[in-house]
Amino acid sequence: MFLFILLGVCLTGVAVALNVSWILLNWRRIVPLALGIPFFALLIAGVALNTIFLVREVRRNERHDAFLSAVTHELKTPVASIHLYLETLQRRQLDETQRRDFYARMLADSDRLMATVEQVLKAGEIGLRSRSNIRVPVDMRALAEDCVRLTRARNHLEESAITLSVDDTSLAALPMFVRGDPDELHTALLNILGNAVKYSPESASVKVVLEVKHDAWVRISVTDQGIGIPAAHLKRIFLRFYRVPNRNVLRTKGTGLGLYLVRTIARQHGGDATAESAGEGHGATVSLELPRILTPILEQE
Repeated sequence: MFLFILLGVCLTGVAVALNVSWILLNWRRIVPLALGIPFFALLIAGVALNTIFLVREVRRNERHDAFLSAVTHELKTPVASIHLYLETLQRRQLDETQRRDFYARMLADSDRLMATVEQVLKAGEIGLRSRSNIRVPVDMRALAEDCVRLTRARNHLEESAITLSVDDTSLAALPMFVRGDPDELHTALLNILGNAVKYSPESASVKVVLEVKHDAWVRISVTDQGIGIPAAHLKRIFLRFYRVPNRNVLRTKGTGLGLYLVRTIARQHGGDATAESAGEGHGATVSLELPRILTPILEQE
C-alpha cells in the first residue's frame, strides 16, 4: 500500500512541476496559459483521486482477506474439536460422566459454529435491503434482560459480571417500547454484549444502562473495562470486516461483522449506534439508540 501512495505522490509532484514549468514558459501567451492551467489542474486532481481510490481498494482487500482468515478459523476450530471428540467416543470406552462432558463440549462447539454461520448470513441479508419489513412494538427492557441473561449463560459468567440498570425516572411515565423487528434488535444487542465480554481479557465487568433520552429515544449503553478503542478507530469499527489493528484485538478471533450489523440494524430502525472510549486500556462504551413509540400501545387481540 505504501508503494501505491509513494507512486501517487510522485506522479502528483511531476504533474505540479509540469504545470509550474508550463506557466513559466507561457506566462506571456494567454491562449496556451488559459488551456494549460485547467488541463494540468484536471491531471493533478485525477492522479490524486486515483491514488485515494487505489489506497481504499487495497485497504478493502486487506479487510476481506482478514475476514476470510477469521471466518476460516471460526469455522475450522469447532469442526476440528467436534471431530476429535467423536473419534475419542468411537475408539475408547468412556464412563457416563465423561460421555456427558464430551456431549456438552460438542454442543457448545456446535452453537459456536452456528453463531458464526448465522452472523455471516445475517450480514449478507441485511446488507441487501434498506430496512426490515417487520414492524411490531418491542419492549426494550424485556429484550435487554433476555440478552443479558443469554450472554451470561453463553460465557458461563456470574450474575455480577453483567449488570443491568434502568433509569427509574422513566419506568412509569415513559414506556421503553420501540417499533421494529425483535429478532434483529436481539441480534444487535447480543453482538454488543458479546464484544464487551470478548474484549475484556481478564474478568468481565460489563454495565448495561437502559434509559429514555429527550422523551423520544430509547438508549442502551454497554460499558466494559476491557482493552479500549483508540480514538482514530471509533468510527471505523462499524465498517464491515473492520478490526482495530491492535495486537490484543488480533489475538481475539472475530469476523469483523458484529458492530457492522449493530449499526446497520440501528439505522434501518431509524436510530444509530455509537462508540466511546478513553483509549487503549480504558474500556469502551457502545450505545444503541432507537426512536421510542410516543403513542400509547393498544392491546392486540
